[in-house]
Amino acid sequence: MAEGDSKPSRASAAAPRFGTGFLRDIWYFAALSGDLRPGKLQRYEILGEPILLGRKHDGEIYALRDVCPHRAAPLSAGRLVRDGAGGEEVVECPYHGWRFRVDGVCSAIPSMVEDQQVDVGRIRVRAYPVAESQGLVFVWMTSAPRGDGEPDGPPPQIPGIVGGKPKLVDRMVFDAHIDHAVVGLMDPAHGPYVHQNWWWRSPASQHAKAKTFEAREAGFAMVRHPPSKNSYAYRLLGGAPLTEIVFRLPGLRWEHIEVGPRQVLSLTCLTPVDETHTRITQVMWSDHWVFSLLKPVIASGARRFLRQDATMVNLQNQGLAYDATLLWIDDADRQAKWYQALKKEWTASRTEGRAFVNPVDGGVLRWRS
Repeated sequence: MAEGDSKPSRASAAAPRFGTGFLRDIWYFAALSGDLRPGKLQRYEILGEPILLGRKHDGEIYALRDVCPHRAAPLSAGRLVRDGAGGEEVVECPYHGWRFRVDGVCSAIPSMVEDQQVDVGRIRVRAYPVAESQGLVFVWMTSAPRGDGEPDGPPPQIPGIVGGKPKLVDRMVFDAHIDHAVVGLMDPAHGPYVHQNWWWRSPASQHAKAKTFEAREAGFAMVRHPPSKNSYAYRLLGGAPLTEIVFRLPGLRWEHIEVGPRQVLSLTCLTPVDETHTRITQVMWSDHWVFSLLKPVIASGARRFLRQDATMVNLQNQGLAYDATLLWIDDADRQAKWYQALKKEWTASRTEGRAFVNPVDGGVLRWRS
């Protein structure tokens, strides 16, 4: 809807079914840099694929398929060792001691004797492209059948990561496909019903909202604006805060608040574990004094918000179990439609070997909350 358009909202046609696929050829958030300690092997699951994430003692990070090709033992249950005196660090399988370099190439099979002719260098486990940026670790999930696709660009840069280490980190797993998790967290109208917190806003206080949106790289943004007057929490920041909320494929949503020279960033990372589970990582950074003074209060409120969303996801699952058809309306559900269009265009552009063309038209959206 263009700005100034007074055409009333109406129910849309039934929304196409969600939960039918994952995006490929894209960076997925995997972990915080601080999660990967030198020498420690950690198992993750992304898009239904088991992934070993680790960091060598020189700081280099790596990602391998967490299945040994010999007897399928998880490599993450092994250890990081030196391959010979003064050699490079390699991952040693816990079952038979097979060793793999961080590029996935096998370097040793201890059970072999000298006259056995096996070229161990031809044995490989899949190595995933991995990148560390702004204290975040991303894994590139390719569509290439053999897993040999390479990234066509760096992971996203996010504004407002200031003040040193995160002021808050919260994690949980939603029992939902990433599509439902994304749409639920970006939904602008559920606040008064799901998030019942006296310090956030009164359940009885619902105002008409009109926010301007525009296309952004691989996503869209609610452009910078003063917060709504019935959002009490912003008052803790003092001054005249301005906020911008951005969504970017495949599952990054951040709110960047500026209060004069001070900043607050709330980043939500949604990482699909498999078709029915999505890992949510909530991270906040700030150089605002209020986080030093009221950190326990802010942390408690943020955690409560995320768990209220999780409770609603579980309630929604009760209806989805009956193969429910979703009904979306303008304008409150327009962001869900944009998400669907973005996913479709991302996949089409990759399949057709062309540049991605953002389908988001932007404009002013209106709802009550």
